[in-house]
Amino acid sequence: MPNDSGIKKAVLAYSGGLDTSVILAWIKEQYGCEVIAYTADLGQGDSFEGLEQKAIATGASKLYVKDLKKELVTDYAFPVLRAGALYERKYLLGTSFARPVTAKHQVEIALAEGADAVAHGCTGKGNDQVRFELTYQALAPELKVIAPWREWDIRSREDALDFAYAHNIPVSQSKTNIYSHDQNIWHLSHEGGELEDPWTSPNEDMFEISVHPVDAPDKVTTITIGFEEGNPVSLDGEVMDPVALIEAVNKVGGENAIGRVDLVENRLVGMKNHGVYEQPGATILSTAHKELESIVLDRDTMHYKDLIAQRYAELVYNGLWFTPLREAFDAFVDVTQKPMTGEVRMQLYKGNCIVTGRRSPYTLYNYDFATFGEDEVYNQADAKGFINLFGLPLKVAALAKRHQEAQGDAK
Repeated sequence: MPNDSGIKKAVLAYSGGLDTSVILAWIKEQYGCEVIAYTADLGQGDSFEGLEQKAIATGASKLYVKDLKKELVTDYAFPVLRAGALYERKYLLGTSFARPVTAKHQVEIALAEGADAVAHGCTGKGNDQVRFELTYQALAPELKVIAPWREWDIRSREDALDFAYAHNIPVSQSKTNIYSHDQNIWHLSHEGGELEDPWTSPNEDMFEISVHPVDAPDKVTTITIGFEEGNPVSLDGEVMDPVALIEAVNKVGGENAIGRVDLVENRLVGMKNHGVYEQPGATILSTAHKELESIVLDRDTMHYKDLIAQRYAELVYNGLWFTPLREAFDAFVDVTQKPMTGEVRMQLYKGNCIVTGRRSPYTLYNYDFATFGEDEVYNQADAKGFINLFGLPLKVAALAKRHQEAQGDAK
């Protein structure tokens, strides 16, 4: 096919898996342009050994591998954690915020290489195409976008496997192992295959970073998470690098079956999707963070922050990371997190994450006011006047209703 698109060089977000391997060969075949492969190391557990040779053998001119684990944690995961963002009651947004950081560095490579286009392996049914392309538009709107799943005749991963076999592209998937996985240091997601039926129970062989509750230890594991200004900084009193901390909490959480989530979620594009997530460390840190807020934040701030948390989650899920609204939300969250220093103690047991203690030098919890015992700082008789004033609208409404009913009876 002659290249009439004007694209001479494209940078492909490349994992070496089925989709992006097929896409790399397809772009070379269809566009006839140079393709630079780019891989983001987000803590997915890959060694990347042999990846460069595979990319070049499949048609790439070169491969970039960027270690983005620390940036992912400090600039994306922790802001989401501090905001308290949770999409549709369960999802801690691991894939949602991984796409903007991946796309950001893809754009940087494209600009440095003088590329005309960027390419991704997202399907036309999913959320990720939006997350990648909104980032492209925010950071380099002049770049063209190649999205093969919206262009080619391949309609399923089975078709993609056939293309791979026909072009001698080595892939790990088979027609009996068709799950779509996405892993980074924050979580591991599973979609596709038998999971497309929401009534189907996940196959235990699918899980990789967490054990089944039945197989978890028959004893409680107690841990303590330390925070500074809302950021997790320590495990059991040991201050750790953010990446090392997440890895350690993931390990202990996975061993105790923490953070398995089976979720039917509403995709941005309008359909429902069934997925399974493993997010052990993220679940522990999110639970601990909320508990520390319970003693540090005042009532009005906490309740308003909860409203923003839902909107923040929707914004991140929808790919709107590089927007003024997200920056404004972060500015609000930053103020709320100034006093968020302290520790939370938790017990982990067979999938349960049980908080057993929380403390902070900035706590608003005051024993003298909270005690049910005898005290000298709270005059319980004051409650009568408070209740009378607080309930005054109810009293006025009741009297008005009674007056209206009496007039009706008189007629």
